[in-house]
This record gives sequence, structure tokens and C-alpha cells, in this order.
Amino acid sequence: MLIAEDVYAPDFDKCEEYYMSVLMDRGNGRNIIMYSTEGGMNIEEVAEKTPHLIFKEEIDPKVGLQGFQCRKIAFNLGLSGKAFKEMTKFVKSLYAAYEGCDASMFEINPVLKTCEDTIIAVDSKVTLDDNALYRHPDYAAMRDVSEEDPTEVEAAAAGLSYVNLDGNVGCMVNGAGLAMSTMDIIKLSGGEPANFLDVGGTADAERVEKAFNLILKDKNVEGILVNIFGGIVRCDRVANGIVQAYKSIGNIPVPIIVRLQGTNAVEAKEIIDNSGLNVHSAITLQDAADKVKEVII
Repeated sequence: MLIAEDVYAPDFDKCEEYYMSVLMDRGNGRNIIMYSTEGGMNIEEVAEKTPHLIFKEEIDPKVGLQGFQCRKIAFNLGLSGKAFKEMTKFVKSLYAAYEGCDASMFEINPVLKTCEDTIIAVDSKVTLDDNALYRHPDYAAMRDVSEEDPTEVEAAAAGLSYVNLDGNVGCMVNGAGLAMSTMDIIKLSGGEPANFLDVGGTADAERVEKAFNLILKDKNVEGILVNIFGGIVRCDRVANGIVQAYKSIGNIPVPIIVRLQGTNAVEAKEIIDNSGLNVHSAITLQDAADKVKEVII
């Protein structure tokens, strides 16, 4: 006897899972759609063990995603018939969503082909571009700061760019590029950066004090490297700001290495050296690296 469940029971053998993401390829400045037949798995593991199962489709920004590209993706996933048509629609909608919300990444893992050849996004991860949030004020209403790192939230409110890391050497730098170089210096010296912190072009006493307090919230910090280029702001003003901030905070329990280069760098070094504080001055990047190794590590 045939019952209803037998008639309508899904054939799970016909269900398949795929991986698909849209992101920026910073090597060529173009969006790409990355996809694989190995859905539901860690894509890094797939890339390491079976790189031939990962496909990439590059999108020309002048013309956008083209229909033939959507069909190529469906073909490479081994689809045909209704599933083929469904996948081409899915890819088009996914890319439109990625562009429409100014995302920096859309990752769908897995994309499911059901036994009825319907294409469904089962799980997803979306990263929005912070630089485009001004175009989407509605996103702010959905923000839940309780889910974020409280130190990073506090830094953002003070106008500082801060990212918490797992190391033992705190960083205070002006400029993202210099901050990355400073983190490399710490790593090459045998330490580990405890944070990324960009104080911006106006490293006055108030901002320096706030930056010190943020860094010192991390109990793993054993020392701080301050690496400031005095272009917009003079180095001697930064040095005075560091001394004032140090005295305002009171007892800073870890050594501080300060490298100031740019306008009035010589005067700045004299201010640091004559401060009488637990602050060590450096001139070159190598000098700063050597002092990190000597004083902190």
C-alpha cells in the first residue's frame, strides 16, 4: 500500500550543496564571484586540498555581470534544466544584492539545490563596507553594539581607528600604512602586535591620552610602541602631548618606545629624553625595532 509520505517524500540523493561568494579582488580592483561544487565545507580547506574545484568569475566594472557569466557559473557547477535556469537567476540576484547594499563580501555556504531543482541560500555571511554606511542610514538602526568589541566601540566614538589583536606590544601610529609597517616591525623583532591603532593626523595630548587608555585596557600588553610621522602636526607638539598624557594618566606600568620623524623631530627627541618618564626615544625604524627587542621582549 502507498501512503502520502511515500508519494511526496523528498529524494535527498538529488540535493546538492555549493559554495558561492562575491568579493573584491584587490589584486586587480575588480569584483569576483568565487564558487565551488564543495558547498558546506570550509573554503580554505577546499582551496588547500582541491584547488581545481574552486572557480572564479571576474566582473568588468564597465559592463557589470553579464548573462553569459551567470550561465558559465551554472554550467561549471554541473547543472542542467530547471536547476541551470534557477542558478543563473540566483547568481544575478546575489550580485545585485552585493552591489545594492555596498557590501565588501557576500558569502553563501551552502547554496542548496533541492530535489525539486530549486536553488536556495541556506546560510550566509555578509560584510558591509564601513566607508559606504553614510549611504545607508537604515543600517545604523540594526546595529547591536553589545555584539561588538567594547574597546573598538569606545575607540570609534572617540574618532580613533582601533582593532584589538592577540599580541603583547601595543601600537600607536598615525596613518594606516605606517600602522601596518609598525606591526611588521614588532613581528620581525620577535613580538606580537596587540592592536591596530591609528590616531590620525592630529595627535594632540587628548587623543594620545585616549589612545594610551585604550591600549592599556588590554592586560596582555607588556609595552607600547608609538610611531608618529610629523607631517600635518609637528613632532615637538606630539612629544609634548605624549608627556602630558603620560602625566595625566599617572602610573603607566609598561615601557613606552617613541619614534617621531618629520618636522621638528630633533626637538621632539629632546623633549622625550628629558621628560624623566619611562619613555625611550628612537630615530629610525631599525632603532625602534631594536628597542622593542631590548626593552619589551
